[in-house]
Amino acid sequence: MINLNISLYIVTIILLTISYYRDKKKTKKALKKAWKAFENILPQFLGIIVLVGIVLAIFNAEFVSKVIGNKSGFYGVIISAVIGAITLIPGFVAFPTAAMLLKNGAGYMQIGAFISTLMMVGIVTAPVEIKYFGKRITIARNVLAFLFSFLVAYIIGKVVVSL
Repeated sequence: MINLNISLYIVTIILLTISYYRDKKKTKKALKKAWKAFENILPQFLGIIVLVGIVLAIFNAEFVSKVIGNKSGFYGVIISAVIGAITLIPGFVAFPTAAMLLKNGAGYMQIGAFISTLMMVGIVTAPVEIKYFGKRITIARNVLAFLFSFLVAYIIGKVVVSL
């Protein structure tokens, strides 16, 4: 994994250098836009990482494992799915968060349900969705997405067990 990261950094630096020599103005403009995007993302990212860090400090790995670990079974999948459905976290923050939870004892099925509902179910964003798509379609989409997350969790659980 480290070699892959180093390779990607080297390729990026080479391509950035080529871009700079081809058109300095566009490259500088692109880097400024990238920095602005990074500045906009950073507060959310740090906020979630700090929140997860605090939760993991308060609730040790044993607690995480008990509530959403492999042995928590379907109960843990439901808890994870509900938390994912009501949480509004961007994907680029959700996946590192999921990795931290896995390292601290969370189960793969539970994290599968969490990430699935996080990405597909929008309890927090439902009012906006209702405004554009109507109440019936919004509810149907969210219910179907919520149920589908259990299928995703089940499949992930079966795949991980078979590895």
